[in-house]
Amino acid sequence: MKTERSDIRIYVASLADYNAGHLHGRWIDATKPADEVREEIAEMLGESKEQVAEDWAIHDYEGFGGVSLSEYENIETVCQLAELIGEHGEIFAALVANFGSGTNDLEYAQKVMENGYNGAHESLADYAREFVEDCYSESLNGLPDFIRHNINWDGIGQDFETNGNIFSIEFDGMVHVFDSTV
Repeated sequence: MKTERSDIRIYVASLADYNAGHLHGRWIDATKPADEVREEIAEMLGESKEQVAEDWAIHDYEGFGGVSLSEYENIETVCQLAELIGEHGEIFAALVANFGSGTNDLEYAQKVMENGYNGAHESLADYAREFVEDCYSESLNGLPDFIRHNINWDGIGQDFETNGNIFSIEFDGMVHVFDSTV
């Protein structure tokens, strides 16, 4: 499922206002470059009614799937994550949630998404059948029907995952398969 870029946003609040008992903040499109997001934060702080409004925190966010953002998440990381979710869709958020959202985790998730994504499948067995049929179609065609129709595709899929060749993430009613060797 593709996330619209404008739906990936953060709510940044002025902590001076929050501590004074009122809410002052702004929803910001997180797919913008980090410098633009920082400028919007500065504008929001400049509109505060508090004399000294310098500190801020992320109090809410939308469009980041299963990824948890902290109140003081690095803006570069937020913007990079938002950009990649906008590019790859919510499956990327699920992948990051699987690894973590630190900078190194985000870079690894991007590498896996771009170089090791084997698509969405109804089940791991469907992936295994597709893979084996693509790679060994001549050998399979040479087998008698009673063998071909009794292959344990579930077991083969589980072996692929257990042996570390692939890993899978269940998301949006599908099994998304990734190459573990990327």
